[in-house]
Amino acid sequence: MKEKQKRDLLAGAGLLVGFVVWTILIRHVDVQAAGVNGTAIGFATFHVWFHQMTGTNMTLYAVTDWLGLVPVVVCLCFGGLGFVQLIRRKSLLRVDPDILLLGGYYLLVLTAYLLFEMIPIHYRPVLINGNMEASYPSSTTLLVLGVMPTCRFQISRRFGNPALRHAAGAVTEAFSAFMVIGRLISGVHWVGDIIGSVLLSAGLFLLYRALVIMTDRKKTARNKEE
Repeated sequence: MKEKQKRDLLAGAGLLVGFVVWTILIRHVDVQAAGVNGTAIGFATFHVWFHQMTGTNMTLYAVTDWLGLVPVVVCLCFGGLGFVQLIRRKSLLRVDPDILLLGGYYLLVLTAYLLFEMIPIHYRPVLINGNMEASYPSSTTLLVLGVMPTCRFQISRRFGNPALRHAAGAVTEAFSAFMVIGRLISGVHWVGDIIGSVLLSAGLFLLYRALVIMTDRKKTARNKEE
């Protein structure tokens, strides 16, 4: 378990460093006024080529936009679980540590979501309802990949039924893949925006999982001492 914690910490930190490097590169490499209304786009040659290849599919955009509510519901479910534990156990310290960490993790994902909405790196390649909207990193992709892996992880921890665990894994993976691919080919983001979200969300999730493993180890050590 200690080795898994170490691997997750190193991989998570590496992905977050990769996200920072990618963000810097996207701000400085091949920057051209190739976006909507002449906005600046990094890796412009590649981004424009990919966008022209996929085109724009507003129906797919609408579907993935509405399905973006699914991870929000997942967050509310785990928030409800934590609230029920708090009421029953009458102490925040008695709430399961992995649920407390999950709450902090969701706040971190939400902070990243809001931060990049306020500090546009890229604008979308198309107008949305006539408006320019921030596009980097893809907020829907960040939300899906930031939340759905935690759903699978928590189900694996809390349910012993192998069939349920495998089903949860298959459903979350299929949903996540559909959302990322759908967002990519809908043409409402530059491909680099999707890449940035994948790096950021994967890095944050691995760090969360490493912290949960660490708390599990500490709990096991305390139980042995008692």
